[in-house]
Amino acid sequence: MDAFAVRPYRAEEARAWNDFVAQSRNGTFLFDRAYMDYHADRFPDASLIITEGERIVALLPATRRGERLASHDGLTYGGLLVGPKANAATVLGAFAAVCDHCRDIGVTTLFYKAVPFIYHRRPAQDDLYALFRHEARLVRRELLPVIEPGEIRPNERRRSYIRRAGAAHPGAVGRSQNWGGFWDVLGERLADRHGVRPVHSLDEMRLLAGRFPDAIQLIAAEVEGRVEAGIVTYETPCVLHIQYIASTPAGDEAHQLDAVIHHAQLQAQRAGKWLSFGISTTEGGRVLNEGLTFYKESFGARTIMQDSYEVSL
Repeated sequence: MDAFAVRPYRAEEARAWNDFVAQSRNGTFLFDRAYMDYHADRFPDASLIITEGERIVALLPATRRGERLASHDGLTYGGLLVGPKANAATVLGAFAAVCDHCRDIGVTTLFYKAVPFIYHRRPAQDDLYALFRHEARLVRRELLPVIEPGEIRPNERRRSYIRRAGAAHPGAVGRSQNWGGFWDVLGERLADRHGVRPVHSLDEMRLLAGRFPDAIQLIAAEVEGRVEAGIVTYETPCVLHIQYIASTPAGDEAHQLDAVIHHAQLQAQRAGKWLSFGISTTEGGRVLNEGLTFYKESFGARTIMQDSYEVSL
């Protein structure tokens, strides 16, 4: 058996990287270089390629600040991406090789956001066992409401609101290209409620949606040309994930956001995919937004965990 080797990713390896992500057990388009590299100015790339002999067996999307390597500070999740034939021993060896490489280059802490299992095309939690073997410490546990494939279970009140929204503005909900109109609504809502801005700028979102038109979509309720409610969805092989969500006061009153989310529920159901509502916690999972969680649960969502770990090297 050949020894594992670890090397930094190079830009000229983008095609090989993307090909591996596409056939991996747990990769999504977020790890495609066309997505990862859009914010390389804010998150300098320090990704790693792990080989056994001449064969790539794993990838680690990563960024580095000083003595800390993170997989990944600029993405929703990260961690080792493994090929379809990699077994537990391969993953353990690859992870150990990454840790040895980190020590050699002066990294003292590895921060690791595990890919939630709902994104796995095939089971791929060998990395959690590797983390345990390396005495990783759980440092963040986020509450992630999801709806399992094939299920649509809004409670009766939510069903009533969905029907009311549809009756008031039939045909208002669908896929939209009015990114500017939605970004105005989103920016105002985030500023008013939380004093923050969207993680992505409007230009960045348009860029990414243009690069991944089948994966990134805007679903909106538009009334007389105005966006009253909308969500941005990220679609991967197993999951339809709600990345952004917002509505105007008029949209709230008319329950247009309920109709938009129901549209996404139907889309996920038809595709046989999980529907992810995004996390409902802040401060690394230590504070639960109970109102937001209750809203997501009213559509039938229930909770899984999105965990992050640290390994001291």
